[in-house]
Amino acid sequence: MTSPIKLGGVHHAAYRCKDAKETVEWYEAMLGMTYTTAFAEDHVPSTGEYDPYMHVFLDAGNGNILAFFELPNQPDMGRDENTPKWVQHLAFRVGSYDELIAAKAHLEANGVEVLGPTHHGIFKSIYFFDPNGHRIELACDIGTDEQYAELRRVAPLMLEEWSRTKKAPRHADWLHAAANE
Repeated sequence: MTSPIKLGGVHHAAYRCKDAKETVEWYEAMLGMTYTTAFAEDHVPSTGEYDPYMHVFLDAGNGNILAFFELPNQPDMGRDENTPKWVQHLAFRVGSYDELIAAKAHLEANGVEVLGPTHHGIFKSIYFFDPNGHRIELACDIGTDEQYAELRRVAPLMLEEWSRTKKAPRHADWLHAAANE
């Protein structure tokens, strides 16, 4: 079945934060995002329930918006303890490997612990956490058009095999070889 919906991109992705002001200042200083908009209400527009919040929006470039909610009347922020910390993350693109290395130096100079760079075959990335405990990845693409085309070609085969076996398909093992070169 084909959906009649035609998406125009991601309007924004929203996450929870501990402190809206601290979060905005961190994303501006660490990642160069621009703080663009805030909404604050005492009642949730979609449900009508009383739950005061501050909703802040940051421009991540190319029309991509990252948003956060501070919810002072809710229990302290937690995370899904059944999901490893490395799984849930926000990944942002940088333009080159040199920019990735410069970003790492900037973050570390500001006291942020950074893991990487990690070579994924078709991109390299670094990982770190924001003040709210959200894992952030910065990635630079390094793959060729042929590599991306091959990944698109094998993606359906890999998904089908995974759904049958729940074991890692080997269709893209060449990525590991590229990462070890």
